[in-house]
Amino acid sequence: MNNTAGIMGFWLQSDWVGKSVALLLLAMSIASWAVIVIKALDAWRYKQQAKKTEAFWHSETLPQALQTLGEADNNLFTDLALAGQSATQHHRHTQEQLHDVLDLSDWVNRCLRNSIDDSAARMQTGLALLASVGSTAPFVGLFGTVWGIYHALMAMGQTGQANIGQVAGPIGEALIMTACGLAVAIPAVVGYNALTRSNKFVLSKLHRFAHDLHAFFVTGTRVTDGEKNSPALRLV
Repeated sequence: MNNTAGIMGFWLQSDWVGKSVALLLLAMSIASWAVIVIKALDAWRYKQQAKKTEAFWHSETLPQALQTLGEADNNLFTDLALAGQSATQHHRHTQEQLHDVLDLSDWVNRCLRNSIDDSAARMQTGLALLASVGSTAPFVGLFGTVWGIYHALMAMGQTGQANIGQVAGPIGEALIMTACGLAVAIPAVVGYNALTRSNKFVLSKLHRFAHDLHAFFVTGTRVTDGEKNSPALRLV
């Protein structure tokens, strides 16, 4: 008996509990794969955005530099640069009244940190679902297996027949639920680990870019070495 026949046999012999477990596993699989695909595309886009940060510093003015990063829509690095720009402008407009309270370095650092926190929260969206699926799907499949075996044994007990041929088929079909649980959990766990590693890479790029932005908005110069110590980028 192939897997299709086994799954169909289990489905036809199961009651509403077994069918509910199977449908739950199917829903978990669809949801986890949807998250994996969407977040993988996001991770690829964020890495492409990170490659443009070096060109940012070779622009002549800040508006031109922002254009090199790309549109602000779902662009973590553009959002970060805009946050630093807004913080600097806010401080300049209010320092005459609040110069004893506001410090440019602290204010820019706070705004950049808030932008990074928002970006991190955006990248983490959906990963909790993958973690939940990866940790619970095997047990959901195991529950389906136990219930399927119980259901098969009860059916054989009612008929009064229990030879090996009659036992092996229903129990083998019930064991398919364990395999289904693992088939759902393994991609979720692998996807979660891969996306977490990708997010850490993007966050490291964001922190590095934020460090340079902070130095630029506070001192007017990017913190770099060698020939890049005096970038052409200007605030205006």
